[in-house]
Amino acid sequence: MSIDKTSAAPGTPEDHVVANPEAAKAAVTVVDPRLLVREQGFAGYVTEFKRKMKSGDLGSIPVVVGLAIIWIIFQSLNSNFLTAGNLSDMSVAMVGTGMIAVGIVFVLLLGEIDLSVGSVSGVAGASFAVLNVTNGMNEWLAFVLAIVTGTVAGALHGFFFAKIGVPAFAVTLAGLLFWNGFMLQILGDNGTINLDPDGVVAQLTSYYFSDVAAAYGLAAVVTVGYFLSSFLGNRRREAAGVPSRPLSETVVRTVLLAVLTFAVAIVFNQYKGLPLAVVIFIVVLLVTDFVLRRTAYGRKVFALGGSVEASRRAGINVELVRISVFAISGTFAAVGGLFIASKIAAANQGAGGGDLLMNAIAAAVIGGTSLFGGRGRTWNALLGVLVIVSIQYGLALEGIASPVQYMITGGVLLATVVIDAVTRKTQKTAGRA
Repeated sequence: MSIDKTSAAPGTPEDHVVANPEAAKAAVTVVDPRLLVREQGFAGYVTEFKRKMKSGDLGSIPVVVGLAIIWIIFQSLNSNFLTAGNLSDMSVAMVGTGMIAVGIVFVLLLGEIDLSVGSVSGVAGASFAVLNVTNGMNEWLAFVLAIVTGTVAGALHGFFFAKIGVPAFAVTLAGLLFWNGFMLQILGDNGTINLDPDGVVAQLTSYYFSDVAAAYGLAAVVTVGYFLSSFLGNRRREAAGVPSRPLSETVVRTVLLAVLTFAVAIVFNQYKGLPLAVVIFIVVLLVTDFVLRRTAYGRKVFALGGSVEASRRAGINVELVRISVFAISGTFAAVGGLFIASKIAAANQGAGGGDLLMNAIAAAVIGGTSLFGGRGRTWNALLGVLVIVSIQYGLALEGIASPVQYMITGGVLLATVVIDAVTRKTQKTAGRA
């Protein structure tokens, strides 16, 4: 290849002379337009939104639109649907299933499934009841041991999957049967153990912060926390020379969040106040979202969902991450089981059964977590379970039987999976998969 030596600066080694300086200059200055979105302000985000729509990257838009439609329909059918009392009851009712769905999100990010979470949740509630009520163990110790039971169960599933090579579907299906039998065994012939209505577990869903300052205070903390996080993050990006979000956009986002959070606070304060269950759920979502998006462990989970072999070659301990993810799923299944037991103030043989497993998985998927792995956030659990609970409460207000609820929820789940599959095909066509 001929080299244009005349373009080299005096004293430049011949080996370092560029053959085509114009092309080299262009190559250096080319920047991925997606990195410039934040610097371009709202115009950049409009362009980015159009690009995402064309490439099939819909994000949470379908579920948000669907939730709005569901609320409009049920409110038009029954004016009691969007009352403060009904919305507050819905928010508490969704926490048990939502907690289980958070664990499911972690598993789905690997592209796997956990069919045991319903039974594990039942075991957790039964374990607490047997330890605390039957055997007189301290409530807090029984509470912790019940959660540890779920962690151990999930870790066992992960061990057989990661170390032995048993497919996750098979090992968790076996777990579904085993843990359901274990729950029935420890509950005994009676089958039902009532919990102390003033105890730790019962208070999870029955306690409300009646002081109006609690709800407004939480709304203020969330809003200020978001602003400071965004503002300081932008400062760090600017210091590193990376495109950052303009201050005006941060302010607008903060204002929108403030409107949402304070509106929710007003609704809660019109009924019994801020539910403890909702506070715990929000904290869990914030922490798990931080873990997935801001830590090395979270990046490993996403990497594993993208490509197992590439992750292994990158030095990721694939087996350890897989075991830990199933342990996390079991842990949140146990936490969800305790919230469900709290709702009925009892542990019984029906715990973990019925449509719980279906709803937990459906919540994660409907909320936007991909069944194919590598895409999703724990906030998807909140959106998904809100859709499911809205359908259940809306149909219940209309006196529609459970079979119809199952059919409608199944239809929504199928529509979500179809959207997910079509999105993946569109992204492949656009070269983004």
